[in-house]
Amino acid sequence: MRLSRFVAKVATVLAVFSLTVQQAAAQSILRDAETEAVLDDMARPLILAAGLDPKNVDIVLVNDPSINAFVAGGQAVYINSGLINAADDANEVQGVIAHELGHVTGGHAVRNSEGAKPATGITILSLVLGLAAAAAGAGEAGMGIIGAGQQAALGKYLAFSRAQESSADAAGAKYLSKAGISGKGSIDFFKKLQNMEFRYGFTRNDMTEFYSTHPMTADRLTRLQDTYEKDPAWNTKTPAKLEERFQRIKAKLYGYLADPKDTLRAFPEYVNTVPALYARAYAFHKEAFMDKALDEADKLLAKEPDDPYFLELKGQILLESGKPRAAIPPLREATELTGNNPLIATTFGHALIATEDKANYAEAQRVLKAAVAKDDQNPFAWYQLGMVYEANGDHARARLASAEQQFMEREYDEALRSSMAAEMGLPKDSPDFLRAQDIEMSSRAAIEQQKKKR
Repeated sequence: MRLSRFVAKVATVLAVFSLTVQQAAAQSILRDAETEAVLDDMARPLILAAGLDPKNVDIVLVNDPSINAFVAGGQAVYINSGLINAADDANEVQGVIAHELGHVTGGHAVRNSEGAKPATGITILSLVLGLAAAAAGAGEAGMGIIGAGQQAALGKYLAFSRAQESSADAAGAKYLSKAGISGKGSIDFFKKLQNMEFRYGFTRNDMTEFYSTHPMTADRLTRLQDTYEKDPAWNTKTPAKLEERFQRIKAKLYGYLADPKDTLRAFPEYVNTVPALYARAYAFHKEAFMDKALDEADKLLAKEPDDPYFLELKGQILLESGKPRAAIPPLREATELTGNNPLIATTFGHALIATEDKANYAEAQRVLKAAVAKDDQNPFAWYQLGMVYEANGDHARARLASAEQQFMEREYDEALRSSMAAEMGLPKDSPDFLRAQDIEMSSRAAIEQQKKKR
């Protein structure tokens, strides 16, 4: 009985860890045409300095309020919304991007197993010894062995992690210098992190150093301050237009994510700057105050009538307020001005379909097909395209579009059924038929993989 309780405790620890991993994997990605364009432009010189091709590197915005950024394999840098909110200027975010590119070029996500493997070995050994002790009647001693093993394993892994972070710091400094971008933002951001450590009671001692996956911020500042100050780019200013664009997307993101009351406190109605108007438009729209939201959008358009993102905002407000016909002109213009940006084109296609006027379906199909051709990782665009196909009686391609959407959303059972249904109605060996086969095989493989993990 004592042994079974002991095993239950171990199982509980493992279950909690598993839940944490699942929650981390469930973080949602935020997609916005303007935000992606600004982040890409901020990152481009750094990507080139790192010797990478900007076409192959993605800067991905994650809906997470924590101040963090990370890489997870491949050439993608993930930036939390909380980091954008905490940054005062574009240069601070560029410092973070440079650091994360250091992880990419260092292959740190791939090499993570190098640090995890010895730590896992220590953990398994301690579990075996602990269970043996418990079986012999020494349950408390067994728990002690496991606890000591876990602490040793954690120390082993975190030492490896800190070494990677130091390497990424050095690489990031190199990329900033090569790109001619100042390291002031990087230093300023480190100082913010240091202030947070002080505010929340972190102190420099062996325990905080041991449990930190990063070197202590004070140590990082000491190492990097001299490097950055001696760099020729130290006093280089961020281009004014890029900084203006960053402040726009920062306010836009805040208005979209924050509680409307907080947005109106941060951007009171007597302030009529572009960032303030942007943030309030989203706050009023979230509160279903369509007239107030449209008023802010119209004020933005009065400043810049041909700004495609202001036109997109107005069209989005109208569409989501149940006025799809009124949304079509601004969304059509925004789509044309951005050269058919796939995210804006998807909203435009949605508006055309939402009119429930069959006269608009041909244009909707053309717009949405162009959108998925440019960005096939947009499940909502595939969903809308499937609706058009279904309305036009093209059931096979409607099933294929559903399969595309479902596979992206990891609904593998549904994707399998939809792809098989599509194959039955598509011309054999046509491009669409072969794509349906690809999804079928990929879905089967994903389902088998899920079974093995259970």
